[in-house]
Amino acid sequence: MNTMGQILGNWRVIFATFFAMVLVVGSFMLAHNIESPSLAQASAESALLQAIATKDSDDDGLPDWEEALYGTDSHITDTFKLGMTDGEAVAKGLVIPKAIADISIGTSTPSANSEVDYKAAGIKAPTEGTLTDAFAKTFFTLYVAAKQANGGRDLTSDQTSALASQTMDQLSRDFAPAADFKTVADLNVSGSGPDALHSFAILAETVMKKNASDARMSDLEYFQAAVQQDDASARTHLASLSKSYRDTAVGISILSVPQELADVDLSIINALVRLSKIYGDFARVNTDPLSAMLALQQYRQTELEAEQAFATLAHIYAANGIVLPAGEPGALFVNVIANIGVRQQAKTP
Repeated sequence: MNTMGQILGNWRVIFATFFAMVLVVGSFMLAHNIESPSLAQASAESALLQAIATKDSDDDGLPDWEEALYGTDSHITDTFKLGMTDGEAVAKGLVIPKAIADISIGTSTPSANSEVDYKAAGIKAPTEGTLTDAFAKTFFTLYVAAKQANGGRDLTSDQTSALASQTMDQLSRDFAPAADFKTVADLNVSGSGPDALHSFAILAETVMKKNASDARMSDLEYFQAAVQQDDASARTHLASLSKSYRDTAVGISILSVPQELADVDLSIINALVRLSKIYGDFARVNTDPLSAMLALQQYRQTELEAEQAFATLAHIYAANGIVLPAGEPGALFVNVIANIGVRQQAKTP
């Protein structure tokens, strides 16, 4: 088998190994000391990961995540008009990942049955700057280096598995949770006591209402619809949620915050920005499936951080004798956790 064929063969092995690793939700979480989700939560999220890995919108034998890497269209069975499905074209080496063409292979020669000039055919790279694009480039760079270090000989299955692990490790480091958006030094801490707390709640509620999205389902429900039903409107709503959370965080961050709330205010701001990034990655599941998959693994912990921050906020208000009934100015902000509980109970049969 020529070098090109060897790379193509190992490409499929690498990604089979990669997705097997990604589908074990705990492996990535443990790497970042992230608290494990409940069994039910892990099951739902694993099902979503599996759905992304196996989704084949046009039934051409090439899963959508591979279409994103090969530059084929996940809604066109024969993207390059080769008289066969994209899956068959890939299996025959007629369509290759653009990353291969961008790296000097040295002794490579076109496949004997090749009918396509890869570059002339306009094979598209994954969207520049996406994690999918970064992973493709990282993999092939590591592959070529490993093959050269091996004297040009084929890599063994153990070497291939080790390469998959190395690529995954690099990917995980690149996809570390977002750094804090703000620090304590960035906040305007001013005032204290019940009046300052009440005023802050009213202003923060105004920010929340101003930036509220028109979402009618939960974030994870929209993501499920985007993945399992290929729902474009669900992706639009996820992008809207992303903007809503970030704009809310920015708006709250510029308010003068009472001394009692400085720490929890900072936690809320940073958690909202992290959730915003996660929703943005969810919205790009069709063009950057790897980012969406790894974002899902960060989702539960980040959501928990936000919930804990809002629970602490409610406790501080209660400790200062401030109780805001539903409908009273500021109540929406102070009672976020209580409102979530009410909505969840309403959904329970």
